[in-house]
Amino acid sequence: MKSLVAYYSRSNITKKLAETIANGVNADIEEIIPKEKYQGKLGFARAGKHAMSEKIIEIEELKFDPADYDVVYIGAPVWAGKVATPTLSYIKQNEGKLNNVRFFMTAGSDDFKKSFKQVEKYSLKPVKTLGLTTKQVKKDEFNLDSFLE
Repeated sequence: MKSLVAYYSRSNITKKLAETIANGVNADIEEIIPKEKYQGKLGFARAGKHAMSEKIIEIEELKFDPADYDVVYIGAPVWAGKVATPTLSYIKQNEGKLNNVRFFMTAGSDDFKKSFKQVEKYSLKPVKTLGLTTKQVKKDEFNLDSFLE
């Protein structure tokens, strides 16, 4: 099966998990790059504001078309209790092209329920989901077997 891992990561935690998943399934990997900048203190505040309003933003041109893949893994950090804006923008931009989606998120806490529910508003119904805390990812305290199978 041909797999793609698409992710956004502000602090490299989601990136680390995305790379681990991509290596585990020999997938192509696509970093979602927003045209809006979210670095630094002002970027952090902007990120929270955009997440709360579920703002759809422009993202850089993509290298891979998710319609070309049998499985698409999509990753996002949780911002202010919501899916990070760049990932929502990726989902919206690729509506109708996302097959057999497995959605993963990272966050400071372990309350992922609302964030997983949120993506359903964007016509995304993942076949599998995975939520890991920042601490779990940093310390490699996770097992991906059931998520990858």
